[in-house]
Amino acid sequence: MDYVETVQKIDWRLLKQITVEKSDGEKTPFYAYKINLVIDALTDNDELKDELRQRIFSQVSESGDELSSTTIRDMFISALISMGEVALADKYVDYRTHDIEKWQSVIDPGHKLNQLFNGQDTVVHENANKDSNIFSTRRDLTAGMVGKSLGLTLMPQTVAKAHLRGDIHYHDLDYSPLTSMTNCCLIDFKDMLANGFKIGNANVEPPKSIQTATAQMSQIIANVASSQYGGCSSDRTDEVLAPYAELNYKKHLAEAEQWVLPEKRESFARDKTKKDIYDAMQALEYEVNTLFSSNGQTPFTTVGFGLGTSWIEREIQKAILQVRINGLGKQHQTAIFPKLIFTVKRGLNLDKADPNYDVKQLAVECATKRMYPDILMYDKIIELTGSFKCPMGCRSFLQGWQDENGQEVNSGRMNLGVVTINLPRIAIEAKGDKDVFWEIMDDRVHLAKKALLNRLSRCKEAKPENAPILYENGAFGKRLQPTDSVDELFKNSRATISLGYIGLYEVGTAFYGSEWEDNQEAHDFTVAIVKYLHDYCLKWENQYGYHFSVYSTPAESLTDTFCEDDIARFGMIPDITAKEYYTNSFHYDVRKNPTPFEKLAFEQDYPKYAAGGFIHYCEYPNLKQNPAALEAVWDWAYDRVGYLGTNASIDHCFECGFDGEFKPTARGFECPQCGNRDPKTCDVVKRTCGYLGNPMIRPMVHGRHKEIVSRVKHMQLGGLEDGEI
Repeated sequence: MDYVETVQKIDWRLLKQITVEKSDGEKTPFYAYKINLVIDALTDNDELKDELRQRIFSQVSESGDELSSTTIRDMFISALISMGEVALADKYVDYRTHDIEKWQSVIDPGHKLNQLFNGQDTVVHENANKDSNIFSTRRDLTAGMVGKSLGLTLMPQTVAKAHLRGDIHYHDLDYSPLTSMTNCCLIDFKDMLANGFKIGNANVEPPKSIQTATAQMSQIIANVASSQYGGCSSDRTDEVLAPYAELNYKKHLAEAEQWVLPEKRESFARDKTKKDIYDAMQALEYEVNTLFSSNGQTPFTTVGFGLGTSWIEREIQKAILQVRINGLGKQHQTAIFPKLIFTVKRGLNLDKADPNYDVKQLAVECATKRMYPDILMYDKIIELTGSFKCPMGCRSFLQGWQDENGQEVNSGRMNLGVVTINLPRIAIEAKGDKDVFWEIMDDRVHLAKKALLNRLSRCKEAKPENAPILYENGAFGKRLQPTDSVDELFKNSRATISLGYIGLYEVGTAFYGSEWEDNQEAHDFTVAIVKYLHDYCLKWENQYGYHFSVYSTPAESLTDTFCEDDIARFGMIPDITAKEYYTNSFHYDVRKNPTPFEKLAFEQDYPKYAAGGFIHYCEYPNLKQNPAALEAVWDWAYDRVGYLGTNASIDHCFECGFDGEFKPTARGFECPQCGNRDPKTCDVVKRTCGYLGNPMIRPMVHGRHKEIVSRVKHMQLGGLEDGEI
């Protein structure tokens, strides 16, 4: 019987039921696509490929219900030798040897430290918010290299090797699983300010003024940022701080009764309170931008606001925006932190007849000048996530959740970590075959699940004393005792843990060509991919009792890392790897110029299945003289998307006074008017992913730089230039 006849008799359904035991004892399903990938890597001879494939699959089908990865390797070698392909057998053995050597090197802390100290590792550019010249940052990077090496040995080897190959990415490996730190959170500022807290040796009492309240907030932010590795957010900040501004008002009113004429007392107290509010919010802005956490970076901080209706809450909202508009220092530079998120709500501030419409107008002005605030659409966020709240950090959303008393809880909850799947690689490996694509997806999703369970397990090993500010002093909502289990804050879906993805544009391109955005079948296929991830997360939540969410990964450095890995493996593929970056999450190809409305209409279907993390952006020219155009987009988007960012041209040259878009060059960004590229006299602000960054001061990875300079403005709709829809 020849091999073709043998293959024709193989029951492919039975192959899917075979179990493979890995070298570390872990058991996984048999995936036929892996055999094809190895064969493709060995030779370009199609006839040779077919015969080798037939031999391997026939042996596998006759091996019973279980075989080992060692057995499969032996099958390759024996098949190649029996075919007279000794050179290919040696090539296969050499590859395996190299794989083992590479594994040994990456788990060797000494080797990794060598790479760092000799400038051979891109880690110094992975985070645009980290200045690698600072001693504290350098120390953190050094510890991180050790953490990465040892962390790989603390997870299933199949997960570790998939991370190293670039099949998946185990985020923040420099912190976890070596430590049991959590990712991002919504800090429970309301409880901490109202009931006091402890930091170090100090028991901090509730504040008696808004100035003290914001000072305490900055202390809390610094300590939380040092106790986790992701972003931290203040939700409903105007409402949280209002009681403390009320204390200022009462104090000034009492003063007025002694010194001011009765008819002027109210206005005196209000004016003094407004000044206090502005000063407090300005102090918070400066404090956040001058803080350094223990890992040597400015804390990734987000301030959500906009729903308050009292005069004090309105003043806090306006002060937050006006402080940002005014800028930092003598040169009035754009503040990078905190990220501002303003909430738009129908009946409150959306339309001209609404009572807080004037605050929305100020928010629009601020966004044209400083890019922030990003905006949340109140009703759509509830529809997508189940309750209203701002994101944790830049885009990670909690789902609606109630405690044992039926009370909705948002602040004090957290995310435990993210693992991201390299979707473009799956599409490349599938070679246009959707059945193979879904087979590979199944494998990668289960790898990601193992990684997430590993991260979850590690987080649960923390003790309250490891991070008192989080577990014992209220940042995480409940104040645990030293002997309590931290799992009390994670289980029953109180916390989230996220399955990330990157590169839907490249997947669509692999199957439908680079202009696929207008192809409904292609659009539906990419939406189905995100739904596939969503459905698995629901299944895991029901199985384990923790909330698994789908997360549209920001991919600050991963847009580069995954693409570089795939260039090395597959070469330069037009519109996929040849761009030298992968497209962030579900976003429209940044090189194209749809109108803002077309872009948002295209993207609006994805967050339904990726409610664990998402954001939309539109690219604009200089809008400082045309805020009505931006407001038109906001209004149109209200019922369509939940979370929208503004990417405007706000670069400024202090030498010649130029305002607008700096010119990207091979040496960085330069003023198009005078050629200035001195970071001391330039204010260049770009959105790296969820947060803003200054690439003149802290350069980003190559792929992210390529992506930023490829962005095309979305102001192409007739009439939009003069503020009309």
